[in-house]
This record gives sequence, C-alpha cells and structure tokens, in this order.
Amino acid sequence: MANWQRLGEIGFNLPPRQTAGREEEATAECPICRGRGLVLQDGRARRCRCMDERALAVRRRAAGLTAALQRQTFSAFELRYYEPQFLEMARRTLAAAQEFVRECLEGRARRGLLFTGPVGSGKTFLACAIANALVEGACDVFFVVVPDLLEAIRSGFGRVPEGEANTRIEERARGAAVLILDDLGAHNYTDWTRNTLYSLLNHRLNHELPTVITTNLSLEELDAYLGERTISRIVQHCRVYRLLVHRDIRHLKAAQAAGVSPVAPPRGSGA
Repeated sequence: MANWQRLGEIGFNLPPRQTAGREEEATAECPICRGRGLVLQDGRARRCRCMDERALAVRRRAAGLTAALQRQTFSAFELRYYEPQFLEMARRTLAAAQEFVRECLEGRARRGLLFTGPVGSGKTFLACAIANALVEGACDVFFVVVPDLLEAIRSGFGRVPEGEANTRIEERARGAAVLILDDLGAHNYTDWTRNTLYSLLNHRLNHELPTVITTNLSLEELDAYLGERTISRIVQHCRVYRLLVHRDIRHLKAAQAAGVSPVAPPRGSGA
C-alpha cells in the first residue's frame, strides 16, 4: 500500500473494509450511560463523559493523528536528549511551540513555525505535541506528511470517486485553522509539486492561517529545491527555529528500550 493511502485512516478515501472497526467503536455502548449520551445526576440529565471522549477521538482522526502520534506530547518531550551546547536552543524551540499553542487557542495566531534540524532531532515530535495540544483544546488542526499529501492530491486527478476524496484532502490542507506540514525535505520536486506547495502556502498566508513546517534542510537548501517565491512565503509566514543533536534521538530511545548503550559514533551537528 502506498504511503499516501494512509490518509484514508483519517476519513479521506477510506476503503469500506477498513471502516468496520471504527463503526463498532463508535457504536460501542458506554457502561455509564448505556449509549444514550446522558446520565441522571441530582434528578437532572447531564452529558455523559463518553460524549467528550468520542468528540476528542473524532478530532484526533480529523487531525490525522495516529495512536503513535498521539503519544508525542509536550509532557513527553524530553530535553535530556540534547547535548549541553544545544540545550538552550531546544529550550527556546519548546517555549516557542508552547506559546504558539496559546496564541492559537486564544485566536491570535497569525504566523506559524518552521522547525529545521537533522533527522532525529525532535522536529516531528514537537510538531505532534503542538497538534495534540490543539486537539485537546478543540482547535481545528491537520497534520500531514508532505510527500503523502502531494501524492494523494496528484493521484486524485481524473479519478472518481477517489478523485473527489483527494480533492477534499487539498481543501482540508488549505482551510485548516492550523496546518502542520511534516518532512518538507529533499524530495523529487517537479514544477507541479513546487506550484502546488506555493499555491497552498500562499493561500494560507493571504488568509492568515498559521502553518507549522518541519524540515531537515536549511533555508538555502529549501530555496534550491522549492524556489525563491515559495521560500519567501515560508519566511514571511513562519518564525524559524532550529533543533540540533549529535545523536539521533530515535536511536537513543530504541537503545534504551533494548537495554543497551548506543554504539554509533557521534555524527555532525547538522548545521
């Protein structure tokens, strides 16, 4: 299955055979309210907590947050993985992410964030933490991996009904209150992909819809791949923060989970 087809899991272009589990989950009877959505308390009908839980689950699916991504929260973001020379940089980036969430929940966010840094430096984790906090706060957010989004849009051309569903994916990205574009990296960019990304970012800039972007490329490298006009929109639209590490945090966590010490030699800072 192509990576972009995973977008079906959040309600776009979902094959019927994959919906059964969700339908069963949605109709599962709550042991407290017995599926009515209301409970009697002091002689008055009140909303059962299961309704809030269901609403939260719906928002998570609409945001594109899988079970794994839902575990990447601010409380789980650990500064101890950053070497001393990079720690203050990580602290500033974390603080900026948390302030961005506050701005969004208060309805005053106009600019987004751009997280740069090498692979395994915590960019995606922090972007997911933003998404999870916004979902908890009932703010509309859409998290999507850039190559998956582009492939989903492209594969929709001339296809029905899949084409209609994929068109909605593009509209979702354009209209989400907060869009998170993960992994804007060194892909095989064509004129079509460049124009599609430019149109998306330009639309969001013009409508003051904040966007969070993660990339393992520098602004200069992004300029070479995407072109000056797109980078100009990104810089105008986003505040730039950088995360640096000597060792891939994912590798460190995997080694710790296995009870062994990392053996790979330290890599460059990625600067």
